[in-house]
Amino acid sequence: DDLEARTRTEPGLVLVGRVRGGGLRRGRPQAACRWRSRTTSSTTGSSRASPSRFSTPTEARPAARPATRPTARSIALDVIRRVTDEGAYSNLTLARTLERALLSQRDASFATELVYGTLRRLVTIDHELAPLLERPLDTAPKGARAALRLGAYQLRYLRVPAHAAVSETVALVDQRHRGFVNAVLRRLATVAPSVPEGPGDLEVSIRTGLAEWAVRELRRVLSSDDETEEAAAALAERAPLTIRANTCRSTVDELERAFAAAGLRSERGRVHPDSLVVESGAATALPGFEEGWFAVQDQASSFVVRALDPQPGDRVLDVCAGPGGKTGHLACLIGDAGRSVAADVSPSRLELVRGNIARLGLQTAPFVQDGRRPAIRGGFDRVLVDAPCSGIGSARRRPELLWRARKDE
Repeated sequence: DDLEARTRTEPGLVLVGRVRGGGLRRGRPQAACRWRSRTTSSTTGSSRASPSRFSTPTEARPAARPATRPTARSIALDVIRRVTDEGAYSNLTLARTLERALLSQRDASFATELVYGTLRRLVTIDHELAPLLERPLDTAPKGARAALRLGAYQLRYLRVPAHAAVSETVALVDQRHRGFVNAVLRRLATVAPSVPEGPGDLEVSIRTGLAEWAVRELRRVLSSDDETEEAAAALAERAPLTIRANTCRSTVDELERAFAAAGLRSERGRVHPDSLVVESGAATALPGFEEGWFAVQDQASSFVVRALDPQPGDRVLDVCAGPGGKTGHLACLIGDAGRSVAADVSPSRLELVRGNIARLGLQTAPFVQDGRRPAIRGGFDRVLVDAPCSGIGSARRRPELLWRARKDE
């Protein structure tokens, strides 16, 4: 039997999903889900197709729904949409959203898994959703698109019952799009995963989640197909949460005791002595976050600051300071007698520096400049330049970097 789900998105706009068959099948599904737009003539009453129109006219906006308490899934849906459609940074957006939501530790961890997991597997998820749709996924309404990706991640990668993954995700979608999202996710739940085999760049991209052009670049510098896929998979691995004790406010020993008292396991860093690797989903939920006891910083990043060897009283310049992890580390090491200057070409990234420095209880002088055309006169004892690049090396921490960067960047 055919299941046909229709729901109006605006006067004349209908989302249509067709799902065929009830059993588990391999390969391409026999039918697809689609969305289409119809407008009706005010004089003739006739309909015509308008596939490009998805927005709701001002006069037809639905009444605002009452505010509901945020959940792990609702937070994840919002963050995923903002990262994929608005270019937001997953780590910063998720941290701010969780801070406002006041979820339990368990729910915060689940939201973190949903966000990072969906973004990390986005290339694979989009590949699996594509055969279920008659039109490209990128043309779907933003909220519906984010919900499809979120639901698909739960169905494919988490031990969440299919009925819960579908129903709980569909419930978050605007009423106008629920039929469409429900139809697609129900169909996805009945088909086996479709992951292509072969050593080609596209196949490796789909299997690992790394952009196809980046796989091609890896292949150019590595000696074999196996090494290429291993490197791509390593970039897509989940990074553990690593923090650095802000020694101007706490010690690594004090942090260990605080985490143990909260039932959290941690492990001393092997590269940097003030680092801890923590089993937790969200840094904002850890003891001491608000008090500025620690900074979220990978050991390699902390090691770079130590290698610079700033001394108490030094004048230091961080040329590309945003978002401020290394800046805070430098400011603490030089102490009140030193002078910390944080520069960045992006005003928004400097705002992140200000926020991080304030939370850590430190001082720096932030200003906007292009490091290629310095605006500062006077010498410094130490200068740190973490020059902008594609950022793919940070994809373990910000998984959207696996597919967001373009080759010309």
